Amino acid sequence: MAYVIVSPCIGEKAGECVTACPVDCIQEGPEQFYIDPDTCIECGACVTVCPVEAIFYEDDVPDNEKEYIEKNRAFFK
Repeated sequence: MAYVIVSPCIGEKAGECVTACPVDCIQEGPEQFYIDPDTCIECGACVTVCPVEAIFYEDDVPDNEKEYIEKNRAFFK
């Protein structure tokens, strides 16, 4: 399990999550940031600094945002 960035990040890309991450697992994509599920240590540092509340623990991703779980994984393949 890992944290996942969902749709409120699209177009926002504020970047506080990147600087808060102690293991540098968050990378910028063309429309939003993504969290590498293999590198994420599940510390939650990114969650508390996200200004648009777009970061969820994988098990807690809202049903209407579930597609972002796979989008985050696919970004790192």
